Amino acid sequence: MEMNQYLDMFIEESKENLQAINKNLLILESEPNNITVVQEIFRSAHTLKGMSATMGFEDMASLTHEMENVLDLIRNSKLVVDSDVMDVIFKAVDKLEEMLISIEESGDGKADVSKEIANLKRIVRGEKLPSNLTASSQKIEAPSEKEYRKAIDLPPNYFDDYQLTILLQSLRSGYSIYQIKVELSQKVLLKAARAYMVFSTLESLGEIIKSSPSVEDLEEEKFDLTFEMVLVSRKTADEIKQAVYKISEIETVEIISFDEEILHGFEQTAAAIAVQDARKTEGQASNKDREVEKQAMVKKTGTGKTIRVDIDRLESLMNLFSELVIDRGRLEQIAGELKHSGLNDVVEHMNRISGDMQNIILNIRMVPVEQVFNRFPRMVRDLSKDLNKKVNLTISGADTELDRTVIDEIGDPLVHLLRNAVDHGLESPEERVRRGKPETGEIHLRAFHSGNHVFIEVADDGGGIDREKILKKAIQQGLVSESMQANLTDEQVYQFMFASGFSTAAVISDVSGRGVGLDVVRNKIESLGGSVTVKSQLGVGTTFSIQLPLTLSIISAMLVQVENEKYAIPLSSIIETAAFKPTDIMQAHKQQVIDFRGKVVPLVSLKHVLNVPSSGAEKDEQISVVICRKGNKMAGLVVDSFIGQHEVVLKSLGKYLPNVFAISGATILGDGQVALILDPNALIK
Repeated sequence: MEMNQYLDMFIEESKENLQAINKNLLILESEPNNITVVQEIFRSAHTLKGMSATMGFEDMASLTHEMENVLDLIRNSKLVVDSDVMDVIFKAVDKLEEMLISIEESGDGKADVSKEIANLKRIVRGEKLPSNLTASSQKIEAPSEKEYRKAIDLPPNYFDDYQLTILLQSLRSGYSIYQIKVELSQKVLLKAARAYMVFSTLESLGEIIKSSPSVEDLEEEKFDLTFEMVLVSRKTADEIKQAVYKISEIETVEIISFDEEILHGFEQTAAAIAVQDARKTEGQASNKDREVEKQAMVKKTGTGKTIRVDIDRLESLMNLFSELVIDRGRLEQIAGELKHSGLNDVVEHMNRISGDMQNIILNIRMVPVEQVFNRFPRMVRDLSKDLNKKVNLTISGADTELDRTVIDEIGDPLVHLLRNAVDHGLESPEERVRRGKPETGEIHLRAFHSGNHVFIEVADDGGGIDREKILKKAIQQGLVSESMQANLTDEQVYQFMFASGFSTAAVISDVSGRGVGLDVVRNKIESLGGSVTVKSQLGVGTTFSIQLPLTLSIISAMLVQVENEKYAIPLSSIIETAAFKPTDIMQAHKQQVIDFRGKVVPLVSLKHVLNVPSSGAEKDEQISVVICRKGNKMAGLVVDSFIGQHEVVLKSLGKYLPNVFAISGATILGDGQVALILDPNALIK
């Protein structure tokens, strides 16, 4: 059966199942007795195993099967959930995610999962995990078959799981484990009798776990002159050797002592072989079973109330509709010029229909921020363990929706902010206790709608930001003069942290530094048409607030005229449009300013900033100004006239015109002219 047609479906389904497993594992870690959560994890793991086996990804199927065994013990109350158990399961999930990424990038999805399987099997057998094999510090590689033969002359799959369990438990109980190799004399007459006498002698000294050849072959003399045994005993190697040499017709006796590391090596290699066996077993699965799995996958996506649509198809749909919006604008202009009542009625109806269509298409592209938020609890959990901090991450508003193009870009900025919050925002447990705070620090990740924007906040209840420390560093770096520092607000001081290379940390850790990477955060958010603001109180905590537009494809904009050129300013950045007399213009610090509702607002002349050539036409006495906002900052953009509000399609300038100052894109107007779309954030800088 051709599986490639189901590959995209498998990848999406697997991502959802792994997300669900990660999410529920975090709940289980805080609620070890929550059997309902265990059932959910088991269900997701079982689904993932079945799909992986069906698609032929045996490593994923084998590892998930071992996870199921551990989860089965937990849900039947036969295993107590502790930190070590969770670390091993999390490590297994990490390996599954690695394999899924490999598949997504056109790889074969294969990986060495022997270490993860070995650890999961140890949990099932009730063994204590050695410190050098825990999930957080697993560093020992399984020795190769060649290395085994060189060390003890036994194949790596010599022991089964039961025998390995006995050997490990015996070692921990104070017994010694020996591999004994006996060679009989060339003159021996009854090989089977001599082998029996050796067995009897060794059984009086301990317990024989295994022999090579087998006991049956030895009895039937199906061996040359040598045979091997593995003995568990409290006797020393010398005592055992002396006892065997007392039997006649014995040529040599070689004894090698096993330690726990050798046995763990056997176990890891056995796990690797188990994976290969699983591949063979799965490869022999009947076509009927595979067809059942295939039909189950199809039913999930084909007969429900929702279907999966490739993002490229949505992009194509959006591009086609963008062309329709441009033609709609052209029709509006023609209808206005002709003043034909019938044509006006058709255009008005087309506006209503296309407006509804636009809302539907934009809503299809909207994706819950949950897709990004879901990976953060696990990240914070691992980070807090690395830093020896206690952290509680609370997420709210995960169902808030954003355009897919925005969702794809905000992950990295949020990672920066969360790592900063854990590393430098929150104090150590000891420091928090000294300050009268709970040992566990709180981080809140919140998303919510407000108008045509989405706000995402990262708040911590840590030590806050030291204003004086920021100012001192800013003065050292020449970002502000000492004479100006007294007039700066807290918000203005905190903005210095977003300067490139700015940091107040005495030692930059490999995790983060308060300020390290914040310039990247701001640049990324502003490239999406958003902004970042900071609020902090020393000793109480810090909140980073990100403001983002709902969508980046079709936007409402104010068209303005500057000389003979037209520009579009996004309505999301505009507070108000106003006209001022020349006498209302004032000077402050060699900058033209106006008094806008009691606030001093600087003026920015678009003609001068954008080097627009003069047309020589007469200007109105009044000055037209577009008041724009960026966070808590405002500026007045001076234009010649206002054309009106329009829905415009945001088009990229292409790879030949990247990073043009104050220009975020272009649009085609109804008359066929191209109007540049301004980026008020860059102008307000």
